[in-house]
Amino acid sequence: MALTTLYMPKSLLIVHLIFVFTISAISVRNDEDPIAKTMEDFSGYPTSESESCSSGSPLSSLSVDTQSLQRQIEELSSFSDSPAPAVTRILYSEKDVLARSYIKKLMQLAGLSIREDVVGNIFGTWEGFNSGLAGVATGSHVDAIPYSGKYDGVVGVLGAIEAINVLRRYGFRPKRSLEVIFFTSEEPTRFGISCLGSRLLAGSEPLASALKNTVDSQNISFFEAARSAGYAQDQDDLTSVFLKKGFYSAFVELHIEQGPILEEEGISIGVVTAIAAPASIKVDFEGNGGHAGAVLMPQRNDAGLAAAELALAVEQHVLESGSIDTVGTVGILDLHPGAINSIPSKSHLEIDTRDIDETRRNYVIEKIHQSALKITKNRKVQLSEFKIVNQDPPAASDESIIKAMEDASKELNLTHKLMISRAYHDSLFMARVSPMGMIFIPCYKGYSHKPEEFASIEDIANGVKVLALTLAKLSLG
Repeated sequence: MALTTLYMPKSLLIVHLIFVFTISAISVRNDEDPIAKTMEDFSGYPTSESESCSSGSPLSSLSVDTQSLQRQIEELSSFSDSPAPAVTRILYSEKDVLARSYIKKLMQLAGLSIREDVVGNIFGTWEGFNSGLAGVATGSHVDAIPYSGKYDGVVGVLGAIEAINVLRRYGFRPKRSLEVIFFTSEEPTRFGISCLGSRLLAGSEPLASALKNTVDSQNISFFEAARSAGYAQDQDDLTSVFLKKGFYSAFVELHIEQGPILEEEGISIGVVTAIAAPASIKVDFEGNGGHAGAVLMPQRNDAGLAAAELALAVEQHVLESGSIDTVGTVGILDLHPGAINSIPSKSHLEIDTRDIDETRRNYVIEKIHQSALKITKNRKVQLSEFKIVNQDPPAASDESIIKAMEDASKELNLTHKLMISRAYHDSLFMARVSPMGMIFIPCYKGYSHKPEEFASIEDIANGVKVLALTLAKLSLG
């Protein structure tokens, strides 16, 4: 039976379109795809015959402009305070402001209406035809830690904008509004607070209060920095950033895996089922110090050795958990006075522990605390601080979004794998606002947060297609 949409009533167009998007295969003759022809007639945009797959699936011809997308990734990476191939882009810096302007321009070219909140979260909206329904959001971040790569976060912002373009090229009309979010400061580089923008969107009152007294390493306050970038001009009240639970019907983030699993197993798409959440701990030991030659070993109260012993204890307690999903890292270890011929009188450690099981992670934290107390007694030093800075709960992806991502991968003939995210993302906090899901794509050797970070444009395009189709499904739901 022939399909036609030229004179179809508007109420039936969406029904027809979701049928087009979800049909898995169709018999074709003479290499002609009638579904693609229908989409061409409906949308007014030509479909690319060269991208049609041999099975005849119309979804294989979802057209990603890979040339433009690759160019955008390269152009965005040029807004950096470190030379290529490294990228350094710190919150509210000159390069960050330039990157923001660049993203807003791309949003405008994609036909999105733009708004910004007082901390610089940027929202690009494609209005749905049913404005009474909660919208569907996607997005990520583009700030970059010193000397990192050009794909972390960036794929989820530029890829989201391109996903909107993909849907527009197909003549798709969203029922629920689609929104692309540029999150402020996912990285903790400047103020020591990760996922600053999404935490505030999720309604963190303690953070909103703490930022009034927060300064960076140069003693520049958060609000002074924000105002230098054009934000928070007339107010110190950040509660206007907060979103009510249910503000979105769904949130989906596209991201490089930042691990080696997908590449090693030759799988195109990772469907994230849960995000492991970190707890951050700050520990300070104090001893007597003294001359490295004059103070004999039995008389020492070495704060440096106390820190070293605790670092090894972190590893021990993580391994004792018995789960591969439990991890721990001593990322910072500072000694005072830091002279080769002086016994350390003070030491400072910062510890990161993560797990998808909150109870198991918190048990590891308690074991680390017990070890710190034991070390204090045995080495005759003082435990001047043991502070849990944050202890965020893990987040599980919503089952309906997992299904939409899986279905999209299957319909696009892309291999996929259910997996957890051991890195955490803005999605962890968006899960407090709405149902959440994440799409992973492979990255070279799992490298991330370093200049060697890389994802092929083919893998990025696959992720964009899955994202586009997932957004379409969720928008029409």
